[in-house]
Amino acid sequence: MPELRKDPIIGRWVIISTERTRRPMDYKPVPEEAPEGPCPFCPGNEAATPPEILAYREPGSAPNGPGWQVRVIANKFPTLKVEGQVDKTGEGLYDKMNGVGAHEVIIESPDHERSLADQETGQIEKVLAAFVARMHDLKKDVRLQYLMVFKNHGFRAGASLQHGHSQLIATPIVPKAIKEEMYGARDHFRYKERCIFCDIVRQELDDRRRLVTENDEFLSIVPFAARFPFETWILPKRHNPSFEDCQPHQVPHLAAILKETLTRMNLSVSHPPYNFVIHTSPCNQPGPEWFHWHIEIMPRITRVAGFERGTGFYINPTPPEEAAQYLRQVAVP
Repeated sequence: MPELRKDPIIGRWVIISTERTRRPMDYKPVPEEAPEGPCPFCPGNEAATPPEILAYREPGSAPNGPGWQVRVIANKFPTLKVEGQVDKTGEGLYDKMNGVGAHEVIIESPDHERSLADQETGQIEKVLAAFVARMHDLKKDVRLQYLMVFKNHGFRAGASLQHGHSQLIATPIVPKAIKEEMYGARDHFRYKERCIFCDIVRQELDDRRRLVTENDEFLSIVPFAARFPFETWILPKRHNPSFEDCQPHQVPHLAAILKETLTRMNLSVSHPPYNFVIHTSPCNQPGPEWFHWHIEIMPRITRVAGFERGTGFYINPTPPEEAAQYLRQVAVP
């Protein structure tokens, strides 16, 4: 019998379609063609990109040349630009503003062939440290209201280059999806005087059917109302509303669980394209006691079609409990 599940945070409904249940082997990988030409993100091609904003480098190596381990640059074709003022205006009943913000690219490694899951944990720590450093710097700009870190892995997930990279877009407004989470979490806190994400952490650690893996600081789960097959969330066990406020001792644990989660997904579902997004608190306001930052990882192995776009429902053909079991059982080297 198909089942409707309600997301406890924003109230979104998901259809768990048990009539068409699919296992990992049912999701056949689609070959992806890499674009031709030299890669601008590879060492030696630094002149093909904008100047670096931040880089972790080998001692003695010169800026904007080889010798880097992680490199952050402005996006050559930015969605939003740093220059200018927001200047909100109206056009009749329509509202608009200038496209002020920031758009940066975090090049995760000099190695063109290695994905994030294939990197050593220490290299992933450097990537996470770059996220934190850039978020702290951008938060100083009072025009910016939200910082979105995300990764498109694979061309079917929106990546334009094969070389491993993440992106950071800073916006002058708080995105609607984040507002919905904030409002849902706030309503839960007002009613129960508890953070809903902390409640989810406690329940999933107790229940364990949807738990993928855990360590001292973080857990990885398939959410109760997962929108997509093998969707996973990584949450800190301790309450923290803002990703950029991660403590230094937590970063190695986060790198380890991110690597393990992505590795389990690769081994279970044949290296799927995916998106991951860090959900964190908005800028320029105290971190609310009802919100809890987390990472959402969404494999791109099913298509969003007319029903989903027309209703806002999602159809997931793999029950979250089964997906978590597959992810847990895979042998990680």
